This record gives sequence, structure tokens and C-alpha cells, in this order.
Amino acid sequence: MNLATVVRAEEKLLLPTYDRQRVLFTHGKGLYLWDSQGKKYLDFLSGIGVNALGHGHPAIQAVIKRQSAKLIHVSNLFFHEYQAELAKKLTKISGLDRAFFCNSGTEAWEGGLKLARALARVENNNGHKAKWRLLALEGSFHGRTFGSLATTGQVKYRHPFAPLVPGVGFVGFNDVEDLKRQFDGSVCAICLETIQGEGGIRPLSEEFLKTARALTEKTGALLILDEIQCGLGRTGKYFAYQNYGIKPDIITVAKPLAAGLPLGALLTTDRAAKGMHPGMHGTTFGGGPLACAVAIEFLNVLDKLLPHVREVGGYFEEKLLGLAAKHEAVKEIRGQGLMLGMELKSGDTAKATVKQLLERGILINRTHDTVLRFLPPYIIQKKHVDEVVRALDAALAGDVPKKTSPIPGAGKSAKRS
Repeated sequence: MNLATVVRAEEKLLLPTYDRQRVLFTHGKGLYLWDSQGKKYLDFLSGIGVNALGHGHPAIQAVIKRQSAKLIHVSNLFFHEYQAELAKKLTKISGLDRAFFCNSGTEAWEGGLKLARALARVENNNGHKAKWRLLALEGSFHGRTFGSLATTGQVKYRHPFAPLVPGVGFVGFNDVEDLKRQFDGSVCAICLETIQGEGGIRPLSEEFLKTARALTEKTGALLILDEIQCGLGRTGKYFAYQNYGIKPDIITVAKPLAAGLPLGALLTTDRAAKGMHPGMHGTTFGGGPLACAVAIEFLNVLDKLLPHVREVGGYFEEKLLGLAAKHEAVKEIRGQGLMLGMELKSGDTAKATVKQLLERGILINRTHDTVLRFLPPYIIQKKHVDEVVRALDAALAGDVPKKTSPIPGAGKSAKRS
């Protein structure tokens, strides 16, 4: 099937929720994807942080082959062998106590919000002062469900679906004094991304995050951290909050957890879990044997990759800072590890740069209008960073890439090299 056929079919049959690039991918291997014309692309987006081990990783393929032949799905009304093992690994590396498995990041975030309200209700019945309000952050993004949207601090995502879940206040980004002003005994949770992803690759300041932790500990409110994009190795540590020397009450993770299969997780302390009992929450597909078996293998591979992520991430940041010094179009470089953003002064320039890199066979994307987002697989080498930096340098200098002709005979018969 060719690109034009797929585009026509989608325009007729799908809800118009994505403004897709006109590329039809057919297969991938390692750091690369190939389109229907046989063109090869270096993937520095990894499915927006999902394919952290690249494409077709042999260890992941082996687990999928083995487990899919045994058992793909079983109802959560019964046991299978992988949920407890995966929970043990996640609680060990996070320092928390319990896990709940679901299908996606937004579901994990919903579970975290429900836990906060449920715990407040339990402790209120035990004589504590009532807590029900949630404090979130301006510029944040937590997903597409109603609870996630209610705590997302970007009007463009919230406005079409208002009114949303009540009781949410938004604090200025890294504004410690605003946080202190808005926080009181009615707040049951402060809800934050450790590094804002969709909001423009913006890390929390150490002062802000430590203030949030101190405020919640003072009143018994929960600190909930969204590590869906920045967690599980992306910054060079298991979790981004581990760069700050604090520990939250609840963490949500998803994107790379099952190496491309849908899987999210909610990690929580024993205290935060007190409000939950059988029947209050659940999932049909979340935590199935195939996804959990793959996630266990992902974490096994990740253990060995963290020093590499820190090394190559530092090298990449250094090279991007060099470009920022060279090109007036660049406003700022932000991020940690292999979660980096280059903010440009113009949204039009950012859009044109993404397009030019695509034409050069490099995948990145643009977020928050002006920010080039880099979320490459953890297996990249410095030579791949150099390739991307050269392409960025050329694009920012206004060098237009030469048009490449489709490979003769490509498409269905294209070689999978």
C-alpha cells in the first residue's frame, strides 16, 4: 500500500486528531526507520520517548516471541507470574512500596489523582482536616482524559472540553512564592512533571521541587510526580526526581516501560495506597503477561545503559550549546540526559527546521510551538549526535537540502537492512 492510498483512507475513516507528516513507515531496525519509498531515517524522537531501545531490539523481540506463544492476556481477576516481579523491580529502583499497572500514562495519572482524593477522604474520616484541592503547574501536560486535562496547565488542551474536574489550581512555573501562596490545608496533592515535556522541555528548579516536598510533608498532602516522559532512564537516572534528592509519594510512568507495547504504571507509598480497596479502581488490559514480561526485560537492559545515557546526553547538550552560541535563532538549550530541547526565537523557524531535518532523513519534532524536542533511543552513539548537529547547523544557517529521488523498486519489495 502506498502513502497516497493510506492518506485517502484515513481522511475518510479516522477522527481528525493528528496532523501527520506525509511519511509512511514500513519497518525499523536499531536507530533507523524506513519509509515506503525505501528512504532511511535516523530516529531522534523514538515514538515520543517510547522506543527507548530503538527498533527491533533482539532481547525485546526474544521475549515477545517466547511470551506471545504462551499467554498474551489474562483477566486481572486471576494471577499471572509477571506483575509481582515487575512491581518488585519498579519499587526497588524508585524507593516506593506498591504498583498498579494500566495501559497508558494518562491512565496512570488518573489513578494518582484518584488515590490523592481517596486518601484524603479516609484520613478526613479519621479526624484530619478535609483535603480535596489539587495544585498543578502552568505549562504542564498530563494526558487527554478528563482528570489529566483538568490538571494540564495549557488552555489549548483544556478549553474545548470545559468544564473539567473541579478543584484544580495552577501555580506559575518554578514560582516558589506563588506555590506558597496557593498552598493551604485544603490541598490534597501537588501534581508536577519533574521535567515538562509537551510544555517545552522545562526542568523544575531544585528550590521549587524541594519547596513542594516540604509543604506537602507539613500538612500530609501528597506529592505526585509525572515521570511519563522523563522517567525510566531518560535523564540518565531511573527517575528524574533522583537528580533532586527528594522522594515523592506517587510516581506515574509509561512511555518506554514495555519497549513499544502499551503499559503504564502508578507507583505509590503504602500510606498513599491506604485509600484504595478492591473494586475502587481497575483495568481490563493493563498489566497483562506479555507487556509485563517485556517490561521486565526492558528494565534488565536499562540497568546497563544508564551511564551511557549520561555520557552521550552530556555530549549532546554540549554540542547543542555550541549551536546556540553560533546561531542567533536559538534562544535556549534545556533538559537533562537524552531529554533535550532547543528553544528557537520563532515558531516558523522551528517548524521549518523540523521539516528540513525530515528531508535530510532525521526525525525530531516541535513542541510548545518554538521548541525542537530530542528524545532519541538510549542506544545512540556520539557519531549519531554529530550527524544530527551537522543537520541542525545547516538548517539554522538556511542551507536547503537537495531533493532525493525515491529508490527504484522500493516499497513492498524494499530490503529490510
